[in-house]
Amino acid sequence: MPRCCSLPLLLLLLALCADCRRHRSRKRRWSAPADTYRSGTALADAADTVVLVGSEPGMVNGLLSKKVMDGTKNQKLKTSHLLRIDEHDFTMRPAFAGPAVPVGVDVQVESLDSISEVDMDFTMTLYLRHYWKDERLAFPSSTNKSMTFDGRLVKKIWVPDVFFVHSKRSFIHDTTTDNIMLRVFPDGHVLYSLRVTVTAACNMDFSRFPLDSQTCTLELESCWYNRLYINFTLRRHIFFFLLQTYFPATLMVMLSWVSFWIDRRAVPARVSLGITTVLTMSTIITGVNASMPRVSYIKAVDIYLWVSFVFVFLSVLEYAAVNYLTTVRDGKDRKLREKVKEQSQTLSCACGMPHSKTMMLDETYVADAKSLSGYIRTSEGSEDIMDNQERMVVHLALDNESTGTRKNCLHGFCFIQNTHVIDTYSRIIFPGAYILFNLIYWCVYC
Repeated sequence: MPRCCSLPLLLLLLALCADCRRHRSRKRRWSAPADTYRSGTALADAADTVVLVGSEPGMVNGLLSKKVMDGTKNQKLKTSHLLRIDEHDFTMRPAFAGPAVPVGVDVQVESLDSISEVDMDFTMTLYLRHYWKDERLAFPSSTNKSMTFDGRLVKKIWVPDVFFVHSKRSFIHDTTTDNIMLRVFPDGHVLYSLRVTVTAACNMDFSRFPLDSQTCTLELESCWYNRLYINFTLRRHIFFFLLQTYFPATLMVMLSWVSFWIDRRAVPARVSLGITTVLTMSTIITGVNASMPRVSYIKAVDIYLWVSFVFVFLSVLEYAAVNYLTTVRDGKDRKLREKVKEQSQTLSCACGMPHSKTMMLDETYVADAKSLSGYIRTSEGSEDIMDNQERMVVHLALDNESTGTRKNCLHGFCFIQNTHVIDTYSRIIFPGAYILFNLIYWCVYC
C-alpha cells in the first residue's frame, strides 16, 4: 500500500517541476538586462518602437520589436467614410445644375527658368493653388482643424479643370513623390496646391531689340470659359550686348579709318585692312541674326550694324577713288612731260620768229607775243639762247596746266589734282558722321 501511494506522488512532483521550468523559460524570454531596457526606451522615444534583445522563435535577425500604439487607429471611421466619398458622385461639380462654383487661383512663382527669343516662349516653375468649397466633403470636427492629404485623394474627388492656355510643355514635379497637396476644412472648403513647370508662348516685338522690354502673359482658363491673365514684364539687360555686339562693331569702324593715314601708294596695306574690316562686320551681323527669330521687320541692332557696315564699306570705296585719281594724275603727268619735251624742241625753232603773236599748246592759247617778247629781246641780247628756251618751256608748261584746270572747272568737271586732299577730308568727315549717327541712335532708342 505505501508503494502504491508513492508512485502517484512521484508523478505529481515531476509535473510540478516541469511546470516550474516552463514558467522560468517564459520569464527569461521576456527579461533582459537593465541596459537593454534603457536602450529600448531610447529607441522607443525616437521611433515609437521598443527593440529588445533575444533569440527566441519569432524574432527577426535576433531582434524583437514591440510597436507602440498608433495614433491613426484612434479614428473610428476611415478617411473615405469620414469625407463620405462613396456617398456622392464626384465626377460632377458641387451644386450641379446650380450656379457656377467660385474658384480662387493663387500663383507663386518659384523661378523663371529660361526665355527663348528664337522660339518665342518662356519657362517658369510655380506653385498653383486652387480654393473652392465643396459641401460634400464637410466633416464633423470638435477641434475645427483641417485634414491634409496627398495626391491619391485628388483622383477620387472633383477638382477644377484649370489648364494653361498657349502652353507648349508642362509637368507636375514628382520627386520624391508627387508635389501635390490637398487640404480639406470641416466646413467643406478645399485647398488644392501643386508644383508645376510650364513652358508658354510669348509674342515678342523685337523692333527695339536689344533695347527692348517684353510683356509675356501666362493665361489660365477653365471650361467655364473664364480666363485669368498673369502679365510678366521682362526688361533686358544691355551690358551683354554692348560687349558682344556694339563694341566690336564700333571698333571695326574705327579700325577702317586707319587707312586714311596710310600712304596711298601702299596698296596691299590699305586693301587688306579694308577687306578685313568688311569681313569682320559680316561675321558680327551673321552671329547676331543666328540667335534671333526670322522676323519681317528691322530691329534696332540691325540699324546699328548695317550703318556700321556701310561706314566700313565706304572707307574701302574711298581708297578705290584715291587710287583711281592717283593713277589718272600719274598718267597726265607722264603725258605732260612728253609734251613738254616735244614743245621744247618746237620752241627752239619758234624763238627766232620776231612777229609771232600767239602759240597754241594743247589746244589752248596760253601765250601771246607780249609774253614772248621779253624772252625774244633777251635772246637778241648777249645772253645764251639755250637758257632762254628752257625758261620759256617752263613758263608755257605751267600756263598750260593752269588753263586746262580752269577749262575743266568751267564745264563742271574739276578734277582734284592733289589726291592727298581726299584722305585729309576723310579723316574729319567719317568720324564726325559716325559720332553724329551714334548720338541720334542712342537718343532715339534709350
